This record gives sequence, C-alpha cells and structure tokens, in this order.
Amino acid sequence: MLAPAATQTKPSGNSAPKPGQPGFAQGRIFQGPPIATIDIGSNSVRLVVYEGLTRSPTAIFNEKVLAGLGRGIMTTKRLDPTAVAKAYAALVRFRALCDTMGVKDLYVLATAAARDADDGEEFIARATQICRAPIEVLSGKREARLSAFGVISGFHMPDGVVGDMGGGSLELIDVHGHRAGAGMTTPLGGLALQDASGQNIRKAAKIAQEKLEKAEPLRGLKERTFYAVGGTWRSLAKLHMIQMGYPLHIMHGYSVPAREMLDFCKLIMRVDNTTLIGNETVSVGRLPLLAYGAALLAEIIKIGKPKDVVISALGVREGLLYTLLNEEDRKLDPLISAARELNILRSRSPQHGEELLRWGDRFMSSTNIDETADERRQRHAACLVADIGWRAHPDYRGEQSLNIIANAAFVGIDHRGRAYMAVANFFRHVGLNDEQLSARIREIATTRILDRARILGGLMRVAYILTASMPGVLPRAPLHVSHGKLLLDVPRDLEGLAGERLATRMRALGRLIGREPLVRIIDSAEVAAAE
Repeated sequence: MLAPAATQTKPSGNSAPKPGQPGFAQGRIFQGPPIATIDIGSNSVRLVVYEGLTRSPTAIFNEKVLAGLGRGIMTTKRLDPTAVAKAYAALVRFRALCDTMGVKDLYVLATAAARDADDGEEFIARATQICRAPIEVLSGKREARLSAFGVISGFHMPDGVVGDMGGGSLELIDVHGHRAGAGMTTPLGGLALQDASGQNIRKAAKIAQEKLEKAEPLRGLKERTFYAVGGTWRSLAKLHMIQMGYPLHIMHGYSVPAREMLDFCKLIMRVDNTTLIGNETVSVGRLPLLAYGAALLAEIIKIGKPKDVVISALGVREGLLYTLLNEEDRKLDPLISAARELNILRSRSPQHGEELLRWGDRFMSSTNIDETADERRQRHAACLVADIGWRAHPDYRGEQSLNIIANAAFVGIDHRGRAYMAVANFFRHVGLNDEQLSARIREIATTRILDRARILGGLMRVAYILTASMPGVLPRAPLHVSHGKLLLDVPRDLEGLAGERLATRMRALGRLIGREPLVRIIDSAEVAAAE
C-alpha cells in the first residue's frame, strides 16, 4: 500500500490551529491535520485536500489542471512535452498549497499515461522530487479496484458495474454491496480513443465496440446499474441535466434510464456541441472529449444493457481513502456520518438531534406505517440535520434548510432521498401546508415522499415546540400510538412545557396519521412503567 508523505513534508509554520488555539475554525471538525491526494491522470492533474480521514470525508480544497499528459501516447509512446511542463507546474503549486494548509499525509497516484509511456519513469522521478512524496503508479487492476471502492464508499449498497473513464484508459469492475469483483483495464480513455481513431467519432465507436464485446464485467450488467466515473462522463451528465431542465444540480447520484442516456449519447456524437452548450456549462478542456465519452458510453449500454446509468463523483481518490479506514469505520453509513458532522457544526444541541431520531423510531414502530430500511436511514439523517437552519431569519428558515440539505455534499443517498430530507425539514419550519413548497423540488418528490416528509415534519414540529431544541426532554416524553390514539406522555415535573401550541401541533400530526391526539401528564413511576 502506498505510504503517505508524512516524513517528507517540509515544515511550513502553517499547520492548522487546534481547538482552543487562536485562528481555530469553528466551522470545521478537528480530526487532526488535513489529508490530501494528488491524482496524476492522463487528462488532468488534481489536488484534493480533505478535512480528515473519515467515512464521509469533506473536501476543503479542490483544484485541477487539464494538462493532457496522455495526448498522443498511442502513436508516440511518449508523454507530450508541453503537457509534462504543465503537469510539473501544477505539482509545484499543489505541493506549496499542501504546505500552506498544514497537510501531514499526502498520497500521490499516477494512472495510464505514466504507466504506458516509455518516458513514464523519468516523469515520475521528477514528479516525486517536486511532491516530496512517493508516487504509486497504479496498475490497471489496482485502478479499477480503487474506483470500485470509491463507488462503494459513495453509494448505499451499490449493485452493478463501475466504469472509470480517464484520458488514457477505461477500467471496469463489478460491485455488489461492500464487495468488488475482479477488475479489468482497456485503452479506451478519451485521449486514447481520439488518438487511435484519428479523431473520427464513428471509428472510435467501432474501436470501443470491438474491445468491449470481450469485457467480462459487462456480461453481468444486464438490468443492473452502470456507475459512471470520470470527468468526461460527469460533463456529459451535466449537459444532459441542463438540457432536461433538471431541478437539482448535484452530479453525484444523478440517474438516467439507460435508454434515455443512449439516445442522448447518439445526439452528442452527431451534433456540434457548441449548439447544445451554453457559456461555462462544460469546461473548454473537456469539450473535445465529450463525443468520445458519449461513443464509449453508448457501446457500454448497447453491450451491457444496464437498467440505468448513475453518475459517481467519487472514484480512485475516495477509494484510496476508503482503504485507509479501519474495518469498523468502513461499515459506517456515509450518509449518517455526514449528517452527524453537520449536526455538530450547525445545531443548537447536537445531542437533541440524536435523541430526535430515537424518539422518532418509537413513534414510527407504533404507527404501523410502512417504512423501508432506506427510508429509515434517510429519516435518521433528516432528524440529525433538523436544526441546522436556526440562525436564519424565521421567515426564511424553511427555504434555507431545504436548499442546504438538498444541495449538501452528502453521499450514500439518491436524489429522491435528498428531496425527502429537504422537504421534511421545510415542513418542520413553515408548517404542514405545501403551498409554499418549491415547484422544482416537487419534480423529484413522489407522492410517497411528500406524504412521509409531511409526517416527519409534523413529528419534528411537536418535538421542537416541546423541547426548544434542548436535550434531555425527548427521552422522558415518549410519543407513540396506542389503542387508536396518538399519545405524548409528559412527566409531571415537565408539565410546564405542555400548552396550547403543543396541543395544536399534536392535532396536526394526529390528522396526518388518522389518530386522535392526547397529551398525558403522568408521574415518573408511570413513565418507567410505560418504558
């Protein structure tokens, strides 16, 4: 396994302040010094600095340079000199940034261009000096496996095939739950296809078809999900998203039926991209490769016959971080982990969020309302972030909470799950009438999502009027359904918390689930007996 550059980092005097020290950022969770990765790819060189090594790592800095190291490698067998100079300049800056940010552990990866070029070793030797860190030149199978772990870390129980399209190669590997299959690599990256086809899209599609027909992972893809990794495919999906007027501009988890994506790929291969692309929709450096990415994806769909294509913003870099976690941390739910961190950073009482999710568990189990395992974990996450909008003006807390949650850097959740969490928190602030709810979010939400979100919103409204977001109350005041009634048992020493506003919110929740509400003031002994 690649070792970090912990012992090779020059002292900079700019290490991140610790809690209690001047300059410590209250908006960050202190998990030790930042951790960073540099990915030297065939098309781009990218630095990502993460807040720390966690199950759901948060990037605090992200920068890429489209150097194009792999351009022309298929014919010349050597790295492009202009691209090499550009890559070296990027690495000099990235190393300086790591020093400035107090990065302790730096991991540097290199992919197809460095491993395939005759002068790759010479390039890596110089790059190692610049980075002051060992560089792991990934084999094709290692790259495929790290891509698979990236998807495993970013999706809840993924099932399908991961395809990681870079500039020089395409990696394919089967994933199921927490398991990754045997990966393979083939020289079908965007730059490689452009080079091998003589910049002819039809010829590129034919080359892709011939190589993919023998690709073992695609044989098991039928009616499953194809997870698309890589900047070219993300750009392709971004263009599709804008063309469709999709309401949520989040790449990770963006899902398109395979038939629809195939038609769109054919369109991209046929039409001049400038007629479809608005200003700054896709970076200029990605434009020439869009058609090749479309041609490759079209052949994957035709041969593998997946049910849908889902975009993953996580790949090799995040897969590497996932492998660095211990076994216990790997098993953590990334959605819950991210929601817990946001709860710590933004809520009046993080403990109250933890109590709210357990309080809701008892309520839901007593109602017999059907709830899938995935809906349950989304409800838990929604409870953890239910108080993150409290600093906003009261008139805008619902809207701001909805926008923050719908667009948060969450993984392990699809777009409909985002809608459920966001709408539930909208209802928690503005009330259970959906007249003010954005029409755009309704485009994602189903009838079931709106119903469940309204019930959860009603539950939260009862909890927050009872507790004022303070811990210690909810565990002593269970809410549950019994004998056809919605019961809230309040201990006698907390009787002062009951009142007409609480009764009003109980009635609203009771109407949603078809139960008569009742607030009962009971002695401590009765509470213990009820437990």
